[in-house]
Amino acid sequence: MSLAEILVACVIIAIGLVGLLSAVPTASYGIQEGQQLSTATFLANQRLEQVRNAQWVAAPAADTLGVSASTSVAPTSGGLTTFADETPMAAPYSGFSRTVRITDCGVGAGCGGIVDPGLRQVTVAVSYRPSTATGVAAVGTTKSAIVSMLMAQR
Repeated sequence: MSLAEILVACVIIAIGLVGLLSAVPTASYGIQEGQQLSTATFLANQRLEQVRNAQWVAAPAADTLGVSASTSVAPTSGGLTTFADETPMAAPYSGFSRTVRITDCGVGAGCGGIVDPGLRQVTVAVSYRPSTATGVAAVGTTKSAIVSMLMAQR
């Protein structure tokens, strides 16, 4: 091989490596976004399990589940907040915030067309500031993982 052939080969390899380096930020963004979404989904399911284990029985009457007065208020029962908003959450999840809203399906339009006083719809939302291919998203930009279930009175 001559020196000219080696130089041409080095230029071709350099162009290929520069092309691969441009994919690194996009790949790291995908990994970070997947990690954030997985963590948010885990935190939402964790709270949903805690809500599922709360008592809401007819006889003897016991309600540690509660109901949200509106979509912006945490659920209360007997004047006490049952599942308070966590904005931000404690370490190591300080980049996330979690809210629980509980709707009484026996009031008004019900829950998605289901009107039943023995049902409540529980919605857990975990929000976080997403990353982008160029860094962290602008302040005020959030993404959310939202998990919902219907809970029957026992």
